[in-house]
Amino acid sequence: MKKLLTLTIALLLTLALCVPASADIAINLKTLSSEYWQSVKSGCDAAAEELGVVIDVQGAAAETEIAEQVAQLETQLAGNPEAIIIAPLDGDAVIGAIESSGYQGIVVFCDTDCAYPEKVSFVGTSNEQAAYTGGVYGVALNPDTKAVIIYGQEGDNTSNLRKAGYERALQEAGLTPVAMLSGNNTTDGATKVMEDLLNAYPDGINLVLCHNDDTAIGALNAVQAAGVEGINIIGFDGNASAVELIASGDLTGTVAQQPVLMGYLSVKTALDAIQGVEVEANVVVDTVIIDAENCAEYLQ
Repeated sequence: MKKLLTLTIALLLTLALCVPASADIAINLKTLSSEYWQSVKSGCDAAAEELGVVIDVQGAAAETEIAEQVAQLETQLAGNPEAIIIAPLDGDAVIGAIESSGYQGIVVFCDTDCAYPEKVSFVGTSNEQAAYTGGVYGVALNPDTKAVIIYGQEGDNTSNLRKAGYERALQEAGLTPVAMLSGNNTTDGATKVMEDLLNAYPDGINLVLCHNDDTAIGALNAVQAAGVEGINIIGFDGNASAVELIASGDLTGTVAQQPVLMGYLSVKTALDAIQGVEVEANVVVDTVIIDAENCAEYLQ
């Protein structure tokens, strides 16, 4: 009996040594307080479960809380994870946090790229091109386009790229935006901006190109409160809440990202790098325009 027990214990110890340890990946998203970023998180969670990865997902209270993200990153980096996935609110602040920590592990950026020289990969949408397609779609809706752009956080790389894409679409059509203002990535911020724009240009707006769907909903709130008709509002992200408003005829369309897939591929890319598999420097996640024609299919 003792010999059998000894052999059993020895076998279990041998098997334990043969099982690879779970990879340890820290993830810091821009926030966890929005529908879009919860979708990214769900993709990270799905990949972790499927691939056997241990993840720690954190995010700031809002996309304006740069200092909070830096503080979270400092704590996560101090734990020396094998890899860290970051959706940076401010590129310079994030680079500073990584460099000051002395972190030597694998760095992957998600959704928003960053000029960190040691990064392994960027996983996300080609933001300028995606916004360009949304701008082209919006311009085609009205032969006498009078467009405003409500962009995101000042200085944010994603915001800059989407604004540039919208501007390029307008420029190619021989148009200049009536105005461009920041809505700070929030519904409330965009509502206030749109109220100001309607007051400043009471008869001069028929197209609103937005940084994200929260911004589009904020612009819609202002338009509906003012009782104004004939304004097409284009969002960006493809959140279910926005698509439902497209189905009801309130919003015109949205440039739909694939946030769940983005989160999944970010974890998969980081794990591949940990395991020594060569990864692409840019993992592009495609977008699609969602409007009244295909919104029902998308909601399904």
